[in-house]
Formats: sequence, structure tokens, C-alpha cells
Amino acid sequence: MNKQKKTTYSFKSETKELMQLMIHSLYSNKEIFLRELISNASDAIDKLRYFNISSSVENKNDQFEIKILIDTINNQLTIIDNGIGMNEKELIENLGTIAKSGTKNFLKSLKKEKLKENNLIGKFGVGFYSSFIVSKKVLVHTKSAIDSNSEGLLWESSGSGDYSIKYLKKETIGTSITLQLKEKEKEFLEEWKIKNTVNKYSDHINVPILLKIVKKEKKEKEKKEEKNIWKKINQAQALWTKQQSQISDLEYIKFYKHITNDSQDPLIWSHNKVEGEKEYISLLYIPKIAPWDLWNRDNKKGLKLYVKRIFIMDDAEQFLPNYLRFVRGLIDSNDLPLNISREILQDNHIINSLKKVITKRILKLLNNMLVNNKENYIEFWKQFGAILKEGPAEDPINKETISKLLLFTSINNKSKEQTILLKDYVKNMPSHQEKIYFVTAESYEAAVNSPLLEVFKEKSIDVLLLSERIDEWMMNYLTEFENKKFQSVSKSDDSLNKLFSENKNKESTIEKKFTSFIEDIKKILGNKVEDVRITYRLTNSPSVLLTNENAMSTQMAKLFLSAGQKVPPIKYILEINPKHKLIKKISSIQDTEELNEWIQLLFEQALLIEKGNLTNPNQFISRINKLLIS
Repeated sequence: MNKQKKTTYSFKSETKELMQLMIHSLYSNKEIFLRELISNASDAIDKLRYFNISSSVENKNDQFEIKILIDTINNQLTIIDNGIGMNEKELIENLGTIAKSGTKNFLKSLKKEKLKENNLIGKFGVGFYSSFIVSKKVLVHTKSAIDSNSEGLLWESSGSGDYSIKYLKKETIGTSITLQLKEKEKEFLEEWKIKNTVNKYSDHINVPILLKIVKKEKKEKEKKEEKNIWKKINQAQALWTKQQSQISDLEYIKFYKHITNDSQDPLIWSHNKVEGEKEYISLLYIPKIAPWDLWNRDNKKGLKLYVKRIFIMDDAEQFLPNYLRFVRGLIDSNDLPLNISREILQDNHIINSLKKVITKRILKLLNNMLVNNKENYIEFWKQFGAILKEGPAEDPINKETISKLLLFTSINNKSKEQTILLKDYVKNMPSHQEKIYFVTAESYEAAVNSPLLEVFKEKSIDVLLLSERIDEWMMNYLTEFENKKFQSVSKSDDSLNKLFSENKNKESTIEKKFTSFIEDIKKILGNKVEDVRITYRLTNSPSVLLTNENAMSTQMAKLFLSAGQKVPPIKYILEINPKHKLIKKISSIQDTEELNEWIQLLFEQALLIEKGNLTNPNQFISRINKLLIS
């Protein structure tokens, strides 16, 4: 870029659309622009702190501060930091385009107004653009601390369709953002308004925030030394370093909102200081509402990492197992080196030790909430239960603890809401019941209406109803609880036969009577089935499909298929209800062709109930029509 020339660039179409939507849709909560700009300034200072630690630069500045200049003469508000600054490439990347991901989702959410206004900006990483809510023009003057060739750049835009960048010498490193306020936004030139906003959103920024006001009537008087003019307006102390007794709930909540950009209060938190062989402070929060991108693989997760009060990095995911990725907060360690990198974090015995301790602390926090406030825990479960269910597979060491935190619904619950603990299920089991029974399905409705449950309902034996995608995977690892084994009712198992067998002599007679019919079914269905047999688990349905105890279940096959994995065809066991009128009718048919059609239909309808779909639905409909008119 020519140093004498100003270069103009066009915003990308999504950036233009975003700014217009922001200006109109977020206007009622316009003060958040200051929160966002202060947060960006704080991040820039944190980055420079870290750069100073890891570089050999001499004469490093350690007097970091954020300044807010109110200029009532020119109707301007300026936010100044002495952080890391930006070069030309960074200006274009950071201010010329919206954050790399999430743009379309942001716009969609904004248009549909699904999220609260003040919750939108920070969640999508577009905080800088909020300055256009109150400004008719924005100027960004910056000088990079890293780029040795940097002399200073001026970025300028009115927020319409383009922006310009030109060289403009800057004496000090860092960034100043000057907002040319709209005429109707003069309240942001009032000292009380700025102080209140800083107190509300940014009081615990770990750097001094200084305020200075330039007014017409005081212009001459205020030609004093700058140190006598700038007034500190925030506490500027790391909240987590204080004693718990010195911190109010409101302060904990405000700090949570500051580090997460969440508009909701946290559900619960844990603040701990550990001294001795390992010294660290942890401040951990459980959010009230799951973020929109929680299931996104690229979603940033993890804790903020500080070493000896110095910020090192965001999203240090090495301190949390993946099934606790919803936890927010920070850890401040005295034992890690200041120049630690993400690569070193991957394989560090201190990190691994801290991860174990933090995991147990979070699980204990959740258990305390469950014991002391189950209503709150149920709300937590609605938001994050499906993620916690990943725990038994991921964390065998804590599997028993995790299993005590799991909530289920069941036949007896008569509601899809998951409120039942495993200990309560076991406590209510009849004495003759040997195992914990469960069924998996694609939905609660499919589970609760499964023919597999008919005899359980008749005999008042409760069955856990599992209908989330993760459930089948979880149950492969959750094999027992309090010495009671789990048993899928869709699998063949001797304990089920014992449970429902009533009169062995009578049953033996029935089975002999149907021996020939069962052989006919096996012959007609061939390799479509592994076996055919009589069952006493059905009361209203003519037939049902099961899988062998060691075979892949239907729901597990669907899980693999959805992940793009190849799955071999499942060979089912067809069980028929000898008491059902349809079975009695089919077993009496003498015509070979008609018998074949009925048996195929019997199998296909059982397959439809089990899988929810058929490979050839047209053939199924044709068969029904043919039999209806025969």
C-alpha cells in the first residue's frame, strides 16, 4: 500500500447486512458497544503481556491501561489501549470481515430474534461492529507491537459499504478507537453514563480503566499533566484472587458475564484456592443456558488459563474432559511456566493432575446441586444432560460418580421429562427383578409405545426409556449400577424369560403346537432372520424383532450410519405372540402363496416398528393391498 495514499475496501455482503441489522435490532441495548470495545482492549493487552513473556524484546512496558476520553467539544468518544496493536493485514482480517465462523447463524438468529438482544453480539465474535449502533463514523488508529516496520495505520468507516486504510504515524503502540457519535447519542458523553456502564460490565477487567473529560468550559484548566487528569473508574483487581468472603454473588455473576459474554446469570459456581504441593486457583461456572454452537465441532471450549495472575490463553481445553465442555471459568496456576504453549499443554504432568482435580470438583459441584436443589439440577440436565452422558465412555475412572448424576424417564414416570435417578429406579425394583431394564428408540413416543414394553406394563415392571442419539452409545459403557446389570429389552436374554414365564407345562404345549408354523416362517424368511420363536412378552402385538445379546442394535446401527460408517445388515430374531388372533389366523392358512404373503407382512410390520422405515415401502403397501382384497 502506498504510504501517501488512502486505500478503500468494500465490506463483504454479510458484513454490510450484519451492521444494518445490528444498528436496528440491537438498538434498545446500545450501551453494550462500550463493553465490547473495552473487552477487545483488554484482550489486546493480554496478548501483548503474553508476547512480552515469550519474546526477547527489551524495555517492555508493564504499565498497561485502558483509557476512555470523552470529548464534548467534538462529540467524540475514544477508547485507547496500549496493547498489541495491529498491522495492515490484521486490520483487514479483524475489522474488514466478520469472525471466521458463525456469521450466517448470527444473522439468522438476529432476524428471527431467537436470542435476547444483549446476548447476541459477544456470542458471535462481532463486538467491534456494535460501535456503529451509536456512531456515524468510526476511526481506528493503531500501531503493532510485533511488526517492527509498523509506524501507524488509520482505519476509517461510516458503516455503510466500505472502509479505508491509510498510513498515519502513531508514537505509541496500541490502538485508539474514536467514535464520532450520532447527535442523539450524546448521553455517552456524560461522565455518569460511562462510569455506570463500566461498573455494570467491566469493573473486574484486570487492568485500570481511566477516564478523562474534555469540556469547553474547562478546556484551559485541563492543560495539566495527564497523570493528574485521568481518573481510575474500575477496581482493576483479579476477582479470583480475593477471598470468597470478600466477593458478593453479584460480583461473581458480573465477572461470569464479563468472561463469557452470556447475558444469563450462571446456574452455580465454585471458587477454590489450593495451596501446598500444587498451588492454583480455580473459578468454575455452570451456565444456565447452553450456547447455540455447543454441538459444533469447531466450537471453542475450555477454561481461561492464567499463570501467576498473567493471562496465557483462552479456551485451554486440556483442563476439562470433553463431556464437561460446557463448564466456563478460569484456572490460575503457580506451577506452570509463563511461556507455556498449547503444544506443551498436551503432555504435561501438572496439567494432567489439575485436570483430574478439576473434573472431580465439577462432578462434586453437580452432585451438590442435585442433592440440595434438584429443581435447578433438572434445569441443568435439560441443557447439558446429553453432553454429560458422554462421560461413562470417556471417563471410566469417574464412571460410577457420573452414573449417579444421570437422569432418565421411564414407563412409570408417565412423562418425557427426565427426572429419575438410577438409585431411585433400583430402590423401586421388585425383589424378583434381577436387572435394570431399558429400551432405546428414536423418540420418546416410539420408546413408550414400543411393543417390547407390553408385558412390562401389564406386570408393572418399570423400564427406562432412552430416546437421545447418545443413549445407545452410553449404554455400551454403562454396564451396571449398584451391582445390578443393565439389560436392553430389545436384546434376547434369559432373565426376561424367567421374569415372564408363568406356566412351563402350558407354554411347552403351545410351543409344540406351533413347531410346524415356526419352521414355515424360517423357511419363508430365510436369511432375513437369525431365529424365529414363541414369546410371552407381547400382549397386544402379534410379533416383535429382537437382536442377539452380542449383536449390534438398531439404534447403534443408525448412529454409525449417521456418522458415515458402513454397517452390515442386522439379522433379527422374530418373536411371535401365540395368543394373538393374527398369529392364530396365519398359522391356519393352507395356501402356500397366501401364507408366504402373510408371513412377509408379519416380518415387515415388525421391521417397520423396530427401524421406523423399510427398504422397499412400495412392496409393503402392495402386499397389504393384495391381502386386503383377497
